[in-house]
Amino acid sequence: MSNRRNFIKKATLGTLAVSAVMGLSGFAKNQEDEKEGTLEFDSKKTKKPVIISTWNHGLPANQESWKQLKAGKPALDAIEAGMKIPEADPNVRSVGYGGYPDREGKVTLDACIMNHNSNCGSVCFLQGIMHPISVAKRVLQNTPHVMLAGQGALQFALSEGFKEENLLTPESEKDWKKWLEDSKYKPVINIENHDTISMLMLDQDGNLSGGCTTSGAAWKMHGRVGDSPIIGAGLFLDNEVGAAAATGLGEAVIRTAGSAMVVELMRQGKSPFDACKEITERIYNKHKNHKDMEYLQVGFIALNKNGEHAGYSLRSGFNYAVSDDEKGHRMEDAKFKMSWDK
Repeated sequence: MSNRRNFIKKATLGTLAVSAVMGLSGFAKNQEDEKEGTLEFDSKKTKKPVIISTWNHGLPANQESWKQLKAGKPALDAIEAGMKIPEADPNVRSVGYGGYPDREGKVTLDACIMNHNSNCGSVCFLQGIMHPISVAKRVLQNTPHVMLAGQGALQFALSEGFKEENLLTPESEKDWKKWLEDSKYKPVINIENHDTISMLMLDQDGNLSGGCTTSGAAWKMHGRVGDSPIIGAGLFLDNEVGAAAATGLGEAVIRTAGSAMVVELMRQGKSPFDACKEITERIYNKHKNHKDMEYLQVGFIALNKNGEHAGYSLRSGFNYAVSDDEKGHRMEDAKFKMSWDK
């Protein structure tokens, strides 16, 4: 009987030992797998500075931001200076002055800005101020908050010395009155570049920053706010990993916390391209039977800590501006899932 007990005891201890070894082996393998799936950043191989911005109007914005950055200006100042270019251009009909109004004929603006320390500033449903990106930066610098909205945002802007002015140009007013004749709302965003400008920057020190500014979807309901001023939807960055920004129909981006998800995939080791593509595919799968699908366009740009960048969109027509020392300023066409005729 004693021998039998000893045999069972030894067998049990042997089993536990084998299980422990296998467990440690599995743990080690999991650790290796986790390490293999994590993108490692090498400061010696990093390409910097790099700036990427959405759409054609991102090119002059990039050029100004690049000029400011090379002159030694802080990243947020450089982003602000660049984004003020399309905000003040009446020919850019989706940003700032000259932007298409809402259904009531009022131009309402959204913007946000974010630095490498994850400090954020944002304004939404702001009226009468030409440069919402500048107001968003003041929110970051001079308030304990992240977002100010509507009349509160306007009140703050005026207290900071901004000038209130009419942003509805004669051309936009004419287009609005023509739209009123039929009042059909289809916020098509495509090769006409009628959408947000989003900018991502990796500066000389290897730090990430970003910003968004827009007048939102043309003919929207009064009070509508899209993804652009929402940290985690229209813009997100983690200075340990990378940055991402969205363009397109804001409602679809908000439903998926788009930019935050792109950054999270880069944290898991995916390239900027693969991360943008996967979240675009996710949006497609959630919206393929949705009422918005007929006119749905979304796209993302992403930039990681190595200076690698990419863009991807649901439908054709999305392009983005890139600036770096290697190739200078240029436009790049994003790859896409489907054409507009599908």
